[in-house]
Amino acid sequence: MDARIRAACIKLIAFDIDGVMTDGSLYYTDDGRELKAFSVQDGLGLKLLQRAGLELAIVTGRNSVVVARRAADLGIAHVFQGVADKRATVSRLLVKLGLHWNECAFMGDDLTDIPPMRAAGFSAAPSDADPEVRRIARFVCQATGAELFQRFRNACFSEGEALAQGHR
Repeated sequence: MDARIRAACIKLIAFDIDGVMTDGSLYYTDDGRELKAFSVQDGLGLKLLQRAGLELAIVTGRNSVVVARRAADLGIAHVFQGVADKRATVSRLLVKLGLHWNECAFMGDDLTDIPPMRAAGFSAAPSDADPEVRRIARFVCQATGAELFQRFRNACFSEGEALAQGHR
């Protein structure tokens, strides 16, 4: 099925952080604080999707103050950190939202992302994802993790389409 057709059914986009919304690098200051770089363009894309009526969720295996801050800045209410079983976490969120897996997209880059990617109605991975993740993803972006979200959004629908759809 075409990416745009699959995207039309999506009401929730859940995604990993490291390697998907960042380049996967972790930076630490001398005093032990963690730093990550996020794309401003991805932030705008996320806001446009929220305005179009899509729910967004972060599901990550690590715990990070930086991720919580980025989610708060973007108004992402569904943030799950320190998650060992991402599929189970997304399943619980789908029940809470009254949605089904075919209405969910999952974006990931590592082996722990495979179970929710297999269950989701649409899945995406960056070009530098683990080979097994790339193999099962319905959409493999030619960009690396730091650029994945922007390219994913553009592949599925333009900003104008997302806003005009009011999305559902």
